[in-house]
Amino acid sequence: MKVAIITGGSNGIGKSTVVELAKRGVGIILTYNNYQDRAESLVEAIQSDYGIRAVALKLDLTNRASFASFENDVRKLLREVWETDEFNYLVNNGGVGGPMMLDDLTEDYFDKILNTNFKGSVFLSQRLLRFMKEGGAMVNTSSSSKSQSFPGYSIYGSLKAALSVWTRYIAKELAPRGIRVNAVSPGPTHTNFGDGAFDQHPELIKMLADQSVFGRLGKPDDIGKVIANLLSDDFGWVTAQDIEVSGGHLL
Repeated sequence: MKVAIITGGSNGIGKSTVVELAKRGVGIILTYNNYQDRAESLVEAIQSDYGIRAVALKLDLTNRASFASFENDVRKLLREVWETDEFNYLVNNGGVGGPMMLDDLTEDYFDKILNTNFKGSVFLSQRLLRFMKEGGAMVNTSSSSKSQSFPGYSIYGSLKAALSVWTRYIAKELAPRGIRVNAVSPGPTHTNFGDGAFDQHPELIKMLADQSVFGRLGKPDDIGKVIANLLSDDFGWVTAQDIEVSGGHLL
């Protein structure tokens, strides 16, 4: 059985990715930071609905000192649950968002976005890729904001752009092992991202929906299906790509 590790897998796009992979018979290690109850409920649902083994682990991407123990936990789970020393897929999905204008910019905000959305993913991947099976695949969740200019998102968009560029470089480094690396860049997607901004400001929904050629916001399932497909052998000749999944936002 193939096994996937999905960061930020308890909620939103990560949750949809977890479900899509489970439907395809992939074993799941998902991480959560603030939503333990949702993570445990998802694990139970996957095991009940699809008969797939799944485990949830706590992970704070800003705390790199914890990565060594997380790696040990993953290695132990692979041996005990799946009787293997390797895994097949990595989805770097965990992240934080929310706007802050330049005049208000603080180092704490900058560091939180940097450490969660970019630095954490880089150094976690460094550890985990050491025991990814040859011929595996990785997908990084970037954002269409990297190529847009909405006020307040200069740091978020810039660091998502860094993740997209890193994707291309790492795809070349890992190619000798047959590992493919791609990114997806969601457009506006109705999740509770940014502390539930859409639920707090429903007027944003119509404004952003009107900017899509399909007249709606994206749904987590729209993105999760693309990620699951990119990981699959059906996309075995695709690497170093960043695919926008935005429903034609601002087309």
